[in-house]
Formats: sequence, C-alpha cells, structure tokens
Amino acid sequence: MCGRFTLTATKEEIEEQLLVEIFEYQPRFNIAPSQPVLSIISDGEKRRAGYLRWGLVPVWAKDPKIGYKMINARGETVDEKPAFKRLLKRRRCLIVADGFYEWKRTEENKKPYRITINEGIFTFAGLWDRWKSNDKEIVSCTILTTEPNEFMKGIHDRMPVILGGEDRNLWLDPGVEDKQILKDLIKPYPTQGMNAYEVSTLVNSPKNETEECIRSLVE
Repeated sequence: MCGRFTLTATKEEIEEQLLVEIFEYQPRFNIAPSQPVLSIISDGEKRRAGYLRWGLVPVWAKDPKIGYKMINARGETVDEKPAFKRLLKRRRCLIVADGFYEWKRTEENKKPYRITINEGIFTFAGLWDRWKSNDKEIVSCTILTTEPNEFMKGIHDRMPVILGGEDRNLWLDPGVEDKQILKDLIKPYPTQGMNAYEVSTLVNSPKNETEECIRSLVE
C-alpha cells in the first residue's frame, strides 16, 4: 500500500518537469491520508494542477468518512470494484511526489524507509471523484497500488503505481478509454534507479511535518 509520502521539490522544478502551473505550494515532508495532495488532470489539451483530498469519497457515498478506507485502490481489480471502475474510464489523475514511506517489518518492530527514484519528482497513478451533499463538496482521490518489484519486495508486499514518460501522458489522456491499455500501465516501476533509506520514527505520526522526517539515519 501507500500510506504516506513527500513532495519537497521546488514549485519551479515541478512546473518545469510536469508542464503545469501551480498557484499554491509549500514543500511537504510527511503527507498523510485526508490531507490535500497536489494532483494533475487533463482535458486532452491542457493539464491543470490543483489539490485533491487523499482518500476517495465516491459520488454515491452516504458518509464521507468512507474516504479513510479508500486511500489506495488495488490495480489488479480496479476495473471491477464499484467505487473505481467508472473512474478508471473517465476520472484519472496524477498525484505528485518525490518520495514515499514504507514500513519494513522486522522481528522487533517496523522500521520506516523513504523510497525515491533518481529522476527526483515522480507521479502516482490516481483516480478522483466529486462528492456533494447539500452545500458540502469534496473532491478526492485514491492512489493505485500493485505488486512489488524486486527492489521493493525486501521492504513491503505492495507498492504504488508510479508513471513516467509516455505512460504518464496516456494515463492523463481522456481520449484513452480502452480498459486493457489502461490496465497495462498498472505495473511495478522498474527497479533501476530506485533508492531507499531508513528514516526516523518521527514519520509514524502525521503530526510531525519537518525536514527531520526525510533525513537518513545513516550519514
């Protein structure tokens, strides 16, 4: 799964690499579910960046608290589940990050690691939806996950779907509705260029939001 991540790059770096304009931004060191996450959608001609609440609240939900249980969507069954299959066809997004946390189970406890890739900024495959009730509206998202690559197997049994290059363009393109083309994008990221290092247990609590969260325990 993916339950915590970071976005510490500068506004200018994100805009240049992902070809978007960002109006509000501050670096984040410990992004947690229910918080706003920088996301990108496209109308086929232009990309738009903005913030979605992490934790999907489907349009048909009776209680928005369902979002706490829907921070991730399993890529293997995303085209089958009622909450996701409609969104796979029409409401796809990219969620911007430059690292994510995962907890490695040991005999004594769980140790947090931060995982990054050499390219720096990357994007998770996501789905989004709009929920309304009277005068309240929530626009939210979920991050797709898949089986781990060889690099991630030693840390966790799932990993987020990371998209780059042409895969990123295809995922955002609203003209692409073929289920098989989309499902072919839901796969483990190549192991080459991935890095991981142990970090402080400060990241265990979403209340901790400082640069100390991303600092390696091994200097």
